[in-house]
Amino acid sequence: MMKSSLIRINLIFILLFLFIPNLTSAESKTFIKEYTYRASEIDSKVSCRTIALEQVKRLLLEELGSYLESRTEVVDFKLTKDQIITLTAGIVQTQILQEKWDGDNYWLKAKINADPEVVIKSIDTLRKDQSRTRELEELSKRTEWLLRENEQLKNELRTSKSKTKIISQYNQSIRELKANYLFHEASILLVSGKPKEAINALSQSIELSPKFAWAYHARGIIYYSLDNNRQAINDYDKAINYGSDADKADFYCSRGHSYRKIKNYKQALKDFNKSIELDPKSYRGFVGRGFLNETMENYQQALRDYNRAVELNPGSVDGYLGRASVYFGTEKYQQALTESSNAIRVDQKCQEAYSSRGMVYSALEDYQHAIEDYSKAIELNPGIHHNYLSRGIAYYFLKDYRQAIEDYNIVIELNPKNAHAYWWRAKAYTKIGQTAQATDDYKIAARLGHKDAQDDLKRSGIKW
Repeated sequence: MMKSSLIRINLIFILLFLFIPNLTSAESKTFIKEYTYRASEIDSKVSCRTIALEQVKRLLLEELGSYLESRTEVVDFKLTKDQIITLTAGIVQTQILQEKWDGDNYWLKAKINADPEVVIKSIDTLRKDQSRTRELEELSKRTEWLLRENEQLKNELRTSKSKTKIISQYNQSIRELKANYLFHEASILLVSGKPKEAINALSQSIELSPKFAWAYHARGIIYYSLDNNRQAINDYDKAINYGSDADKADFYCSRGHSYRKIKNYKQALKDFNKSIELDPKSYRGFVGRGFLNETMENYQQALRDYNRAVELNPGSVDGYLGRASVYFGTEKYQQALTESSNAIRVDQKCQEAYSSRGMVYSALEDYQHAIEDYSKAIELNPGIHHNYLSRGIAYYFLKDYRQAIEDYNIVIELNPKNAHAYWWRAKAYTKIGQTAQATDDYKIAARLGHKDAQDDLKRSGIKW
């Protein structure tokens, strides 16, 4: 088979590709809570609603967290209840059922309605993403601090002679609290496969809190996932400018990925080095720099970075997949097989690990085992088109041409501009004697820029 690099998605950004069409189902659980907030002399209807909404959400998440804490799968995650609540805040949406304001009290009745199995899968994915987890943890701390500050400001108002300053500070803290709420909404929208709506929510959050570093960072990650790297870099710049020293290691690392994507490798290396300088135990920094060195074909340095990543976090797959990719790129297939198997060992639900090992088996011409791994990867995430293409190629080499065509059909359905799928389907059609369909596919592949298809048609004197 033709030599190629292993295709993988860093767990740093895996949540951006998670698509959960609906968090409710026939198996869903519903939790309903009420909360009444009594207005102080400093409060308005808007501030009362903001605080009441935050408090009723906390009650709902507390009840959902207690329910999830007893589930076997969650117990295996070894998360505390507080950690479960922090993560579910970025997954499930609070729905307002009723609300009432009488000038003195703001009353809210709200619910959370979600399928526990889907939420648990989302928690499993989210807990492996160090950056997103830290983001939600920082947001939780920020919300706690703002609620305490609100109480303190209300107490100060009773004895202070400078009421104007306190009222201004209180109103700003309410805006910050609302910005936090919108950040959570953005996270929920992202998990639901709505990145553009998530960007809009984060933009509103930033409008309310113009120095909200994590909001810029989160929006930058979404822009990165949408290949808008210039805008991502702009947001990372602001996150670095406004962020605390403790947060900047994450921000530099994310910006490094965007610079790598636009092939500004010099700046990318500076950012990954800065991330590691700020946090010498930055797992993300070593994985990112390893990926960059691999891209630049500095394989020995890439291996050193991936080795360090595995030392820092032996329970995560990125370091193992990185090493597998380097070994694959240097045609050391047995070592690549070992590292891909290590990735599966530490995370049996990681589709990238099965896809990685499938590619190694294909390179070793062990197509039956390759098909088994691609099939497992597809089971774990049916929306990744390259797994169908790779499995189809394996079927092709086993001379199961009709099964190969079925996989190529799926690739084309998922990605109609995939020239390789048309080219391989043309080859399979040729093998089963369907020359007209083969010619049509060769023409489409050629128009999409596939060089081999163009050469094949030229040799046959066929225009496309």
